[in-house]
Amino acid sequence: MKLQVQKPIFAESASLFVNTMSEYEDTVLLKKDHWVVDAKSLLGVLAVSLQPGQTVELDVQGTNEEAIKQSLIEKELFKEA
Repeated sequence: MKLQVQKPIFAESASLFVNTMSEYEDTVLLKKDHWVVDAKSLLGVLAVSLQPGQTVELDVQGTNEEAIKQSLIEKELFKEA
């Protein structure tokens, strides 16, 4: 699924993002440009330096894709791209 970043994903917001992803058993990969990182890895998420307006792709390998998307939108970290 493609999502657009709503606010910078650093420190608190990165921790919130990683904790949200960790609530699900699914494997979730975050793809930005040539980067592919585990969405449950704080260091990986910080490394991609997500800024407002950027579009990223979340590759959910499991059955909770819609729930994950809604959770991120409700937390105002992302919106649909």
